[in-house]
Amino acid sequence: MNKLYTQLRLLYSRITGNIAFYPSVIALLGLFFALFMLYAEERGISKYLIENTPWLVINDADTARTLLSTFIGGIISLMVFSFSMVMLLLNQASSNYSPRILPGLISNKKHQYVLGFYIAVIIYCIIVLLSIEPTENKYQLPGFAVLIGIILGIHVLGAFIYFIHSISQAIQINNITDRIFEVARKRLQTLIEKEKEVSGIENFEDIDGWHGYKSTESGHLNDIAFDSLAKLATDCDVKVKMLVAKGEFVLADVPIVKVSKELNEENQELLQSCFGFSRSEIVRLNYVLGFKQLTEIALKAMSPGINDPGTAITCIDYLTELFALRMLKRDKSYILNKNKVALVSLDTVDFDQLLYFIFASLRQYCKADFVMMHKMLISLYYLKNVDCVDDTYKKEIAEQAHLILDDARAYIKNESDLKKLEEFTDKFDA
Repeated sequence: MNKLYTQLRLLYSRITGNIAFYPSVIALLGLFFALFMLYAEERGISKYLIENTPWLVINDADTARTLLSTFIGGIISLMVFSFSMVMLLLNQASSNYSPRILPGLISNKKHQYVLGFYIAVIIYCIIVLLSIEPTENKYQLPGFAVLIGIILGIHVLGAFIYFIHSISQAIQINNITDRIFEVARKRLQTLIEKEKEVSGIENFEDIDGWHGYKSTESGHLNDIAFDSLAKLATDCDVKVKMLVAKGEFVLADVPIVKVSKELNEENQELLQSCFGFSRSEIVRLNYVLGFKQLTEIALKAMSPGINDPGTAITCIDYLTELFALRMLKRDKSYILNKNKVALVSLDTVDFDQLLYFIFASLRQYCKADFVMMHKMLISLYYLKNVDCVDDTYKKEIAEQAHLILDDARAYIKNESDLKKLEEFTDKFDA
């Protein structure tokens, strides 16, 4: 039963994360609404309205067919135009910023809702159009359903205007970086709030004799059923040590977890069912991807073809805020039982590793730019003076400042610029 629950939970996560999920649901709602309206017509809603409020009902079959046919063709044209424009804008964003931001733009739920609404109205109009039969009895014409179709068609025009406004805003670099920052920030805050004082950590210090289990498939480890993993550890009286960080790409037949005791085949299958793999990375599940995307946008902005240092500086500002938040999180994370004893040790990206690789990339592309090197030092100096849960974080920050100065000495030839950077770096040793 627990295995079935785990598989259903991971399946639900995959389905709802698919960009076609919400359009499909809304399209089905359009189909059901059309069938409901036809049922209401059979119950005589148009006859009742003609007798009481005739101005609400269209009682001419040719007019109804013309209107519905026009709406169907017009909405299809709007949909083709809308998403042709989207493809052009996405291609521009990929060229100017980073291809890795495309999944976030495509999966925008607001745009999915608009697409779903387009399809739902098309389906509704087709169903109602097919129900119009040649007859001399005006009461058999689904006049009220046709009126609803007209109202929905007018709302499609409003949705089209909203879509044009939304996509034009979403493609702007300030909104892209702000969205990436907000998603990563929320994920970090969630992880920080979950951290508590735990006991039993010493049980994870020596894992040499533990039994390792390999991945059965490859992909990004985006889903981990933490509740099921903790229940397995409790039921089998074992400790579990993750060897792979959530969001990391895992190859098949590579050890991903170690368990303090050997598990039987049934429990091994249950263990494997706790892990969900996919071929795409998701920022809301992995805050490290937010750091990577902001860094890649900054690097692309500093390339000779783009030459947009303003965007790079904005990205560094966002990275600084995220690093300040990351300094409030410990490098080790655990899943606890009711007694606050650690059952599962999660593998995470350490602060020093994250800091080094982000600033190493920035240093490589900005090493000859005084403004960018100075901006990075300002960012590090700010981080040096914020609160943190581990004093070793600040030592890593000071080391990065000196690495920036080393690169500056090698590539910046202006003595005045070097002197300013050296004077600023001296603050890290104070």
